[in-house]
Amino acid sequence: MTAQPPDVETVTALVADAAAAPSLHNAQPWAFRYLRDIGVLRLYADLARALPRTDPEHRGLHMGCGAALLNLRVSAAAAGLAPLVRLLPEAAYPELLAEVHLCGGGPSDGALAQLGPAIRRRHSSRLPFRDDAVPPAVRESLCEAADAEGAQLLFPGAWHVRSILDLVRDAEGREAVDPEIRRETARWTRTEPSNTAGAADGISGEAFGPRQRGTSTPVRDFAVGRPMPGRGWAPFEKNPNIALLGTARDEPVDWLCAGQALERVLLRATTDGLVASVTSQPLEWPELRWVVRDPVSAMAHVQMVIRLGYGPAGPASPRRPVADLLDVL
Repeated sequence: MTAQPPDVETVTALVADAAAAPSLHNAQPWAFRYLRDIGVLRLYADLARALPRTDPEHRGLHMGCGAALLNLRVSAAAAGLAPLVRLLPEAAYPELLAEVHLCGGGPSDGALAQLGPAIRRRHSSRLPFRDDAVPPAVRESLCEAADAEGAQLLFPGAWHVRSILDLVRDAEGREAVDPEIRRETARWTRTEPSNTAGAADGISGEAFGPRQRGTSTPVRDFAVGRPMPGRGWAPFEKNPNIALLGTARDEPVDWLCAGQALERVLLRATTDGLVASVTSQPLEWPELRWVVRDPVSAMAHVQMVIRLGYGPAGPASPRRPVADLLDVL
């Protein structure tokens, strides 16, 4: 608890943790402004980092910023703060996604604080997982994490998983013949390793993972047909553990909530010893997205397809320096 606005050093650390969140193509489409006299940290959408062909409605952008907001809340709770959050506080300024009042009273959120160590350990893994089922108790904890953020997590049955895999392949085929999507993907992905490229954003070659051999899992192939010397093939799990994250409504505020739920699920999974990757490929095509949902479930709008399991963690993605993300007034 604190009645005084946190100092700039503390806020810088909070933003550094927020910026460790996942985002579509690792575009990191967020910006922060700290009003230090009143202890308010504002989260903005950085529309210069939007993906207009892949994400024309900015649903993925909002989810990425929501994930950053969840990390911010976790980091604040771990620092003993009890922030108050307002989503989309000014209708006239839709790029202002959230205001975080860092001088909120009351105790910090202990459940969020426990997730703090997972922020830096969570990395997307596009590597093969073991063919081990996720235990029911672990699944339940992940569902509770989504529910805490106003979303729903569903583990579909085998027949539905096969349908989802077919839809992922369908979306991949559509992307392969769309030159605008291929150009946009190439803009944000690099076939060379990050230590060669020296980039602070996007997805570097070592994070692509191997090509799949003889199996089908929902792992996006960011190579988009580009040659990658030394990239091999590997068998992936035959029965992937797939979860669907969804919401009752499908407006920008719901996308922000879904992004927070997604990151809370991923941090919980990391804490529970799981690794994960996500894909939105079939959700980026309106005619495919509605088919992804389970018709017998109450989930109205699927926001993300999550692959979970046990296996090697993926490499850390490049990150922009906090100085490029944070303005202090």
